[in-house]
Amino acid sequence: MIDLKTVVKSFDNFNALDGVNMHVNAGSVYGLVGPNGAGKTTLMNTLCGIYKADAGHILVDSQSVYENNGIKKRIVYISDDVFYFHNSTTEGLKNFYKGIYPDFDEQMFVEYAKYFPSINPKANIRRLSKGMKKQVAFWIAICCKPDILVLDEPVDGLDPMMRHQVWGLIMNEVASRQITVLISSHNLRELEDVCDTVGIMNHGKIFLEASLDDLKTKLVKVQVSFAEEIDVKSLGVNVLRTKQSGRVYELIVSGDRDEIKAQIEKANPLFSEELPLTLEEIFIYELGEADDEIKQMLI
Repeated sequence: MIDLKTVVKSFDNFNALDGVNMHVNAGSVYGLVGPNGAGKTTLMNTLCGIYKADAGHILVDSQSVYENNGIKKRIVYISDDVFYFHNSTTEGLKNFYKGIYPDFDEQMFVEYAKYFPSINPKANIRRLSKGMKKQVAFWIAICCKPDILVLDEPVDGLDPMMRHQVWGLIMNEVASRQITVLISSHNLRELEDVCDTVGIMNHGKIFLEASLDDLKTKLVKVQVSFAEEIDVKSLGVNVLRTKQSGRVYELIVSGDRDEIKAQIEKANPLFSEELPLTLEEIFIYELGEADDEIKQMLI
């Protein structure tokens, strides 16, 4: 669906994108994470054809995006800093986007007003709060019925109830129309609830890209207790981290889940229980010593 191949984008001799390779499958929800200055926003602007890449290729269904109106009509981008014309109303903005996106669904716009009750479609958008402006952006974006939705820090400024509602609307579009969603966010906990694939970015490169299912199969978190204190090395498994409270151990272990369970059972534990891993924990141990800056962001 979306392929970036050795993409470079420079500003004043600084490579904001330094040979990015990325693949987003059709119908997937891809989470892009990384610290400030990693290149996430530049990547999204280049992907959407706002910037022209200095080198490499950005393809959607094997077609170049830059100056390709046919592809751009399939993409809606909500930036972190949402832009509106100075005297825009929601109604006026809807009419503007309707002229650009041939599949704009006006009936959906009317029906979805119930999800954004605080927005007066005839009021000037510049008088709205940041959170309400984001609501307008989502309302119109969904009604454009894009094949690809690109979101840069999408729910910043939204209250918890509206965050939940917006994610629900997005996931409904993914389920019903199989749209492709690319999300940049610092909030790993939120991404964990909605994404099926994650890419981690720093210094203009993506150096880890994998499905959450694949990541979760590589690591196991176990809480286990023994009659006496033991040396966890004697368990015969690859323990990455140990937290001990008396004779109760919490272990992060790398390897095959069934083999780990079998090895622990050989040591005759009083009890053994597998615990859920968070996305932060998965990244920290998957990265190893790769990048302390990224690990600090995740901890």
